[in-house]
This record gives sequence, structure tokens and C-alpha cells, in this order.
Amino acid sequence: MTPEEKHKIIERLQARYDATAPQRGPGPHALNHMVDAGACRFGVCVDQPERYSFSSCELAPPLARMIDHTALKPETTEAQIRELCEEASKYCFASVCVNPCYVRLASELLAGSPVAICTVIGFPLGASATGVKALESETAIRDGATEVDMVINVGMLKSGNHEYVEKDIRAVVDAARAASTTQPSGKHIITKVILETALLTDEEKVIASVLSQNAGADFVKTSTGFSKGGATAADIALMRRVVGPRMGIKASGGVRSRKDAELMIASGATRIGASASVAILKGTTSNSDY
Repeated sequence: MTPEEKHKIIERLQARYDATAPQRGPGPHALNHMVDAGACRFGVCVDQPERYSFSSCELAPPLARMIDHTALKPETTEAQIRELCEEASKYCFASVCVNPCYVRLASELLAGSPVAICTVIGFPLGASATGVKALESETAIRDGATEVDMVINVGMLKSGNHEYVEKDIRAVVDAARAASTTQPSGKHIITKVILETALLTDEEKVIASVLSQNAGADFVKTSTGFSKGGATAADIALMRRVVGPRMGIKASGGVRSRKDAELMIASGATRIGASASVAILKGTTSNSDY
């Protein structure tokens, strides 16, 4: 643990103790002493909501809360989804991102957890009919998805049929908004638009980002991870310049280490899609090809 990491942990712990039980919470010197003595975990009674008003994930490393822990390969098994969800719960990732057939299972496994359920729409080609994408979104949300990552129709974009592409995105956004009203909490369903940047010129990346913004999406995302290339810092920076500060940007495809993730974040990403999530947090490099 570096001094900077230690300082951040102490700050977060002290803020939680001060906000919830100032008369009983240990002071910063006591927390420092416990960390120096070898403590790597603290009990904060997160299972007593009547006593504390925060979850254990609020103490997770900020990087963890920016990662969509992903398993989208066609050969992914039910056992692997269970392992994915267990890891997501342990490390407090932002979400698990799974294929639509596994949304219901992931939702059941992570019920009551701060970890969101993300799925993909029109994946990985983006060439499904617009109505199919909308229906796929509705079904996924009904099964428990709270975030949907849809692939644009790359061929239509390259054909210059921008109106089609915007309507295609808007259909998914509208389906998500309509489904939000059926959620018990009325929670907003997040929509992300996968541009598949490796297949686009810079001009097409700009156009696709603007169309996504016009259609009301919450995020633009670089890649499916199944094309000829993934996220690059240059593409993230370009997308950020186009959409401004209010829209999310997700870097996905080829993010395999903490260094990769930090570069994407420094370039403007607010979410990371990766199957190498655990390696990223541990500071190692994964040999995953997603």
C-alpha cells in the first residue's frame, strides 16, 4: 500500500465514522495506527442500516466503482457468470456486463447489491432491425438489467444514413425510459451507445457521438471488444471533446491493466469495460483478449 493510497483510505473511513457515529468513531490517529500495525480491513457494521447510512461499496477504491466487470464471449458458461457476480460483489465493481440470456441470473445473484446489471443490445454487429433492438432492451430490463449497451448500425453510419442511426439509438433510449417507469424505485435505466471506433474514421466518430447525444443516450462507448481493435486514448479524448463534460464515456476493448485504465480515465473516460477487472485493481496485467 502506498502512502497516498493509505491516506485516501483513512480519509474515507474517517468521513464515514464522523458522519454516522462521531461520539464512538476512532480518530484519524487511531486509524493510522491500526493500518500501520497491519490492519487491512475495518468493521463498520454495514449490515445495520438503522445505525449507518452507507454501504461497504462506498469505501471501495474509486477505480472499482468505474469498472463494468464483463463476460460476453459466446462460450461463457453459467458457472462463469456466477464467478463474475461473486467477484463483482467482492470488489464492488460498478456493474457486471453480461449477455441478455444471463441477465435474470445475474440479477438474482446480485439482488440487494450496489452492483448494477448491464447487458448488450444488438451485439456485437449492431445490424439488428431497430424494432428488435427496442424489444431486446425491454426484455432485458424486465429481466433485471439497469444498464443497456447498444451497438450502432455501423453500415448505416458509413452509408451516410444518419437519420436512421439516430432513430435506431433513440428507439433503445425510449424503450429504456419507458421501462424505467415500471421499476419499483423508478430508477433511471442507463443507455450506452457502442460506436465500434476501430471501424470508423475520426469524422464518423464525431458524427456517431453527436447522434448518440442527440438521441438522449447517457454514454458513448468505444468498442464491443469483438472487432479489429479496442479503446484508444486518442479516441476517448476525441469523444470527450465532442460530447462535452455531461455525457459519460466508456472505454472498452483491450483495457488489461491498471495503467491502461488510468490512461483512459486521464483521457476522459468515466467508465471502463473489462474482463480483466480484478487484474486492473491488483495492479497486474491480464492476458485476456477482451
